[in-house]
Amino acid sequence: MYFGLKHSNVAATLAVRDIHVARRFYEDVLGLHVETSEDGHAVTYIAGDARLLVYVSPDAGTNRATAATWPIGDLKATVLGLRAKGVRFEHYEQLGVRIDGDIHAGPRIRVAWFKDPDGNLHALVQD
Repeated sequence: MYFGLKHSNVAATLAVRDIHVARRFYEDVLGLHVETSEDGHAVTYIAGDARLLVYVSPDAGTNRATAATWPIGDLKATVLGLRAKGVRFEHYEQLGVRIDGDIHAGPRIRVAWFKDPDGNLHALVQD
């Protein structure tokens, strides 16, 4: 009997061109821990209670929209910490929100966006 997906965990899945470059970014810069690794073709990371699958694909970097969203308790500290590790943040003037440094501030949400080495867009969200 089908009960829908509401009780299932979901994982973000990101395509990359070079798994070694991706591993340096996700492990050394973002500080994620490997759960499983598959012969240089895919790595699954533990991120809180969720999973992030990074795999090699020729289609890496073709998505121009947000690919992964990270709920963050202290957005400013997280942005400063990632910036210190060389992460560059994106700025989107057309959203009509106030930009404070690297943080987009709206009436109910604060967001900072960055890209991984393949151009996959990540959002850090504090609401």
